[in-house]
Amino acid sequence: MSVGRIIETDGDVAEGAAWLAAKDERFREALAQTGPLPLRRNADGFEALLSAIIGQQVSTASASAIWARLEAAGLHRRDKVLLASDADILACGLSRPKLRYTRALAESELDYNSLRGVPDVEVIAALCSVTGIGRWTAEVYALSSLGRADVFPSGDLALQEAAKVLFGFEARPKEKAMAELAADWSPWRAVAARLLWAYYRVVKKREGIR
Repeated sequence: MSVGRIIETDGDVAEGAAWLAAKDERFREALAQTGPLPLRRNADGFEALLSAIIGQQVSTASASAIWARLEAAGLHRRDKVLLASDADILACGLSRPKLRYTRALAESELDYNSLRGVPDVEVIAALCSVTGIGRWTAEVYALSSLGRADVFPSGDLALQEAAKVLFGFEARPKEKAMAELAADWSPWRAVAARLLWAYYRVVKKREGIR
């Protein structure tokens, strides 16, 4: 099984967006409102995965505030987390569960370099083996830090809400229904996610993801 297409440039995103727009006129209409989509590529490694954990089930504003405190304390780095006390980490605004997840990530033996060269399903499985990392966190990491073009975090509430508005659903689609809907957007599901996050920003006037 191959790794598949990797999104590395704005041109890659534009290619995927054009494909989606040609496939479904509602995507074309959404793009007319959002304009060019952001690249959303971050460096991979411990910091990126910790950032995704911090973003679990909190607003983007709260996640950004907590992350700023972690950075100020140097606790966005694995070596610093391993040496820090629980009190040091909690002082940055983390909950007790996220303290535990942060510890688990720092103590894990994840090989970030090797993750770059394995298929999406293996990336997700490896990440989900770490306490505190669920499918959403793993998929966001694969999308934004590894640039995987065909990953779609169907459990993301902002994506679900954006799809509800764009496709005229009466209710927000649940994770399973969202995954089934997104299957039709392969091999550019990660660009569909970028488009729906951008559309969410337009219709809700706030960010759906950091």
